[in-house]
Amino acid sequence: MLRLLVPFVTGIVLAEYTELPARFTGIAGIAALLLVFVMQRLPVSRKYQWRWVTGVLLNLLLLSFGAIRMQWQHSSSHTNWAGHYLADTSKLIVTLQEPLVSKSNSYKAMASIDWLYRRQSWERVSGHVLLYFTKDSVPPAVQYGSMLTLRQPLQRITSSGNPGSFDYATYCARQDIHYQVFLKKGSYSVLNGSNRNEVTAFFIRTRNAVLGIIRKAMPAEKTYSLAEALLIGYRDDLDKNLVLAYSNTGVVHIIAISGLHLGMIYGLLLLLLKPFRKQRWLYWGKPLIMLSVLWGFSLLAGAGASILRSVVMFSFIVIGESLGRKNHIYNTLAASACCLLAYNPYFLWDVGFQLSYSAVLSIVVFTKPLYRRLYFANQLLKAAWQLSAITISAQVFTLPLVLYYFHQFPNLFFFTNFIAVPLSGIILYGEMFLLLVYPVDLLNQFTGAALSFCINLLNRLIEQTSRLPFAVTGNIPFSLLQLWLLYGILIGIAAWLFSRRTAWLMGGLCCAAGLFLAGSFTRIRQKQQQKLIVYNIPRYRAIDILDGADCLFLGDARLHNSTLASYHLRPSRILYGVSERKSLSRIKVLGPLVAGPHKKILIIHQPVTIPVPARKISVDLIILSGNPDIKLAQLASRFACSAYLFDSSNPLWKIRYWKKAADSLHLRHQTISEQGAYEMDL
Repeated sequence: MLRLLVPFVTGIVLAEYTELPARFTGIAGIAALLLVFVMQRLPVSRKYQWRWVTGVLLNLLLLSFGAIRMQWQHSSSHTNWAGHYLADTSKLIVTLQEPLVSKSNSYKAMASIDWLYRRQSWERVSGHVLLYFTKDSVPPAVQYGSMLTLRQPLQRITSSGNPGSFDYATYCARQDIHYQVFLKKGSYSVLNGSNRNEVTAFFIRTRNAVLGIIRKAMPAEKTYSLAEALLIGYRDDLDKNLVLAYSNTGVVHIIAISGLHLGMIYGLLLLLLKPFRKQRWLYWGKPLIMLSVLWGFSLLAGAGASILRSVVMFSFIVIGESLGRKNHIYNTLAASACCLLAYNPYFLWDVGFQLSYSAVLSIVVFTKPLYRRLYFANQLLKAAWQLSAITISAQVFTLPLVLYYFHQFPNLFFFTNFIAVPLSGIILYGEMFLLLVYPVDLLNQFTGAALSFCINLLNRLIEQTSRLPFAVTGNIPFSLLQLWLLYGILIGIAAWLFSRRTAWLMGGLCCAAGLFLAGSFTRIRQKQQQKLIVYNIPRYRAIDILDGADCLFLGDARLHNSTLASYHLRPSRILYGVSERKSLSRIKVLGPLVAGPHKKILIIHQPVTIPVPARKISVDLIILSGNPDIKLAQLASRFACSAYLFDSSNPLWKIRYWKKAADSLHLRHQTISEQGAYEMDL
């Protein structure tokens, strides 16, 4: 399966990043399939002589299948996709595919687009849209399966365009969501009836019942929110600061349903079924019970990429054991990856999917050799060392991904995992027991109190550890090239340790040299950079002036105390390797004027009176920020400027007014809220 996975993944990647015509991949796949059949009809001697041709054809067939599966996953390839016809309509019928989720200022839900009014009739279409309801506009009837008529145009989901920031538009597109709409009273109506899947509705009702039991038994919000995440992966109630603390200490995996949870359930099922091992019905009943429980739990927990990986793997193990087949872990891993990518090729870009497979592969490769390095006769010490070996091993192949995606490393992961993993296991089993004894008040209260104590203990440990000054090494710049080079180092050294072949060691050392050179070139480029960045943060003025490794922030001071700085400013500063300073050495900032070696920028964020000069003042860019009461004609008569920029702190009506004036004066202009963040070399 590992050999089959490689060409299949190659086809998926080629289809995503190249313009492979669907007809070409289809013809190539059919031709490869026919030639494989032809090769099988050859005499045995010829088949053996040309066996490599069969291998090439099979790889081409799998590559074509991966490309075709990826192309079919693209919504735009379907003729009935709603995005093809939205310009011709203003009325849609949508169905809510999930319950409403409460946000700070609205309710949010994902809906499928089912019908579209076009050419005086309703047409069946496909696609998805994010709905945002104002909190005073949602009637009680709106729930999973509700059908709504929308009378408001959809908006394309866009990313902020801020350097290094999360690409939200691409993230949504890979879930087949390309549009969003903000709904107020009167912009939609609820239709009679419901269009829901009864199986999904059953799992939603079950999940709500489980959440109700947990919240009643553990009424403190910080307690029940973690209990919900640990048991069924429900994270909507989790405090953001608590999640950050778990991330900084390297134990965020325990609140993301994954193989750890399914492994505990699998072990519990084996223990419960052990007394019946001599019963005949267990031959077929054991796999049926185990598969039903594992898949039911996975669907209840939301069927994310990491848990699907685990449940598919455990399914192969259960089926293999029931057929008397021995499971090979590498084959099982590859088989589960093939199944998941055939189901949804976009899982390949899911961070949870990548981290999950990297962690399991790392544990499989390194745990046994590391565990054998030390021997303990004491059973307690032996168990502690086994847990430690697993914890250390899991970090090897996940390290490059953590550095690339999160730009930080939890220094105390060993200590926190050593305590948090066993304690989270106790809590998980305790929550299962709570669901069983819930009807018995005395047992219910006692179990809830015990679980509350354990969860509060875990939260205090993680929060206090995350406050230590050396708990995490952050702001680590790490590029995609460095990620692959670090993987080359790890694979080369690991292969050398296992095989003792010098070629592997030399390969790892070459990757280490490449990693050093890549870091050196990046630092040289960063020392020479002189740049202006205008960020796309709605209702905020945010401008960074970069001078080498220094950065001067010109914007709203309230951003420093806002989480928005972590989402928008921090990724950019990590990308460019800068730290904030109060002054710069090579770039002059004189009031509203920013003067670099080659460019001059004028930033106007408040009403100003500018006398008419004898000769127009030459500047390269004028930035209008903070809704200043000023007219473009007045600026055009005083400045010789090649471009105007309207940032996100200005109201939309004012930007429309300025754009109309700029068009009439033939002035080149750009709007941050529409076209994303702006960068200029100074």
